[in-house]
Amino acid sequence: MTDNVSKASDERGAQAPQVVESKHEGHSWTGEAPLFIYAVWYLAFLYIPVLFLPLFSFNDSIYVAFPLKGFTLQWYADMLENPALLQALENSVKVGGAVAIASTFLGIFAAKAMTRYHLPGKGPLTSFIMLPLVVPGIILGIALLVISNTVGVDLSLYTIALAHTLVAVPFAMLVLMSRLEGFDKSLEEASLDLGENAFQTFLRVTLPLAWPGILASVLLTFTISFDEFILAFFLAGNEVTLPIYIWSQLRFPNRLPMVLSLGACILVASFFIVTFSEVIRRRGVGTQSGSAI
Repeated sequence: MTDNVSKASDERGAQAPQVVESKHEGHSWTGEAPLFIYAVWYLAFLYIPVLFLPLFSFNDSIYVAFPLKGFTLQWYADMLENPALLQALENSVKVGGAVAIASTFLGIFAAKAMTRYHLPGKGPLTSFIMLPLVVPGIILGIALLVISNTVGVDLSLYTIALAHTLVAVPFAMLVLMSRLEGFDKSLEEASLDLGENAFQTFLRVTLPLAWPGILASVLLTFTISFDEFILAFFLAGNEVTLPIYIWSQLRFPNRLPMVLSLGACILVASFFIVTFSEVIRRRGVGTQSGSAI
């Protein structure tokens, strides 16, 4: 009799944690359900209007309205045969490439300084570098335009590139800091102990291990520069970038479908570039964590 009672109590004890665990899981889902619903609604509100852009780019009509008249690729063909559009695209690629290289070059040294050295006033200095991220674009554009006119610099693609670099450096610095913060300092110390100087250690140890962050920074800053409109609008001069060209064409209803096609292409390209850069950055962080373990 006593053995039966002890066996029953043992069975109850074994089943009790399962009941508690199931209740805990149900409570967890109940608590997370509102957040999940909110996230779905938020993403739908944010991205569903954007999806209408590629949808109407295939519509066989110059009017953006339902119902759709039919399927056509005419607007994409017209886009590729427009010399002004192709020139604006070339200008944006030139500026974006220069900005990506310059901002990443400056960002990696700033990130290394912030993560490797004990600088006095590191917090205020970091906040000062990040300041362009919180200054309204129109204020920054007007200020840079006034400075350019005062100094006597002609407005061109160079002024756009300088302004975009000012905005892109904080993004590059943030991406590279996330790569270098968990960096094992003993690797650099070992290189120095083996006779390499600081520059050789940076080239042979730091750069290879920071390469995923560098690639992610290049892709991200290129996308930021390629899509930027406000600063380019104030500093373009006679050479326009692609966002300015798109804005100028919105006044002509018969060119709107071509603009929609162009916007759809930019949307898809930007999505893949940003996604690829984030995958590279996360893979680099994961590799870094695994090596640290």
